Amino acid sequence: MKITDALLGEHAVIYPLLDELARGDFATAGEARGQARVLAAALESHAHLEDELLFEPLEQHLGTGAGPLSVMRLEHDEIEAVLARLRESEEPVEARTTATRLAALARDHFAKEEQVLFPLAEQTLGEVGLEQLGADWARRRLS
Repeated sequence: MKITDALLGEHAVIYPLLDELARGDFATAGEARGQARVLAAALESHAHLEDELLFEPLEQHLGTGAGPLSVMRLEHDEIEAVLARLRESEEPVEARTTATRLAALARDHFAKEEQVLFPLAEQTLGEVGLEQLGADWARRRLS
């Protein structure tokens, strides 16, 4: 399996978590923080593997300067910061607002990956390279 297919599969698992969070069906900030913990586990694990297994190999070809990888890394940082704010929310209204922002940021980020970064990876790393990285992904996920 190609790494891009594996990461797309992870997106598919995370989308319903984002939908649930964006609905804001929580009466207290504590409920929002609970949902944030589940989402954080998925997002942080996904971003970590993506950084190591896709971004780093792409940087060897594209460089580390301005460009799509730079944008992706900045967005990972922004998502992490908003997630941290949600984890610290004390008021339900603040938690709902932050949850909605987090869901929108993550969905926008995923769209960029799916429409721009993954096709770029296909062109840059090729089928064999993506399959090798996919095998690395599977080993990491199963260990």
